[in-house]
Amino acid sequence: MEKELQKRILSSIIIIPISFFFIIKGSNFFILFLAILFLIASFEWLKIAKKKDLIFFGIFFLLLSFYSAYLIRDKGLFEFLMILTICITTDIGGYVFGKIFKGPKLINISPNKTYSGVVGGFSMSIIAAYLIDAKFKSYFQESQNFSDDLYFILAVFLVSSVSQIGDLIVSFFKRASNIKNTGNLFPGHGGLLDRIDGMIFVFPFVLIISKIL
Repeated sequence: MEKELQKRILSSIIIIPISFFFIIKGSNFFILFLAILFLIASFEWLKIAKKKDLIFFGIFFLLLSFYSAYLIRDKGLFEFLMILTICITTDIGGYVFGKIFKGPKLINISPNKTYSGVVGGFSMSIIAAYLIDAKFKSYFQESQNFSDDLYFILAVFLVSSVSQIGDLIVSFFKRASNIKNTGNLFPGHGGLLDRIDGMIFVFPFVLIISKIL
């Protein structure tokens, strides 16, 4: 576990600053960043999907997902970073709580997932979203309205749920293809799809919900 964790931390030290550079710069920098990620993710999907129909469907879905990410980033940096934070802390919380508390397994298609990891993912994402929102947007300080605060927490919970479901869906396809990781691009993390499996479902979901509401 220690070696795996060390690899994850070292990879994150490199990945996070580079990613944030393109995200914050926006414009053509962000478009280039998304295009590169889309090509890598599509290549990894080709290794997972065995049927031709699944290949085309998956690539179309990835295109929709990355385009949704572009539209949300174009709408505002804060909203994009909030969604990203929820997804990342959901993943971190699930990993840390799962390793520390272990406990009953969640589902067979993803043997490393535990109920404690699910709780950890929810808890860490809600705490992180609260701190960021309170610090940079002063939502809770300005509102003082219980129903609004509850709506905020439920929204974070919903995004975290979609992120975890996305993780399980990708795990299902990996298990069906008898592979552990979608690639080895990031030491300790696996492939790109291993890292963004929740995000690719969250961004289209958030975009659709925002259009409806």
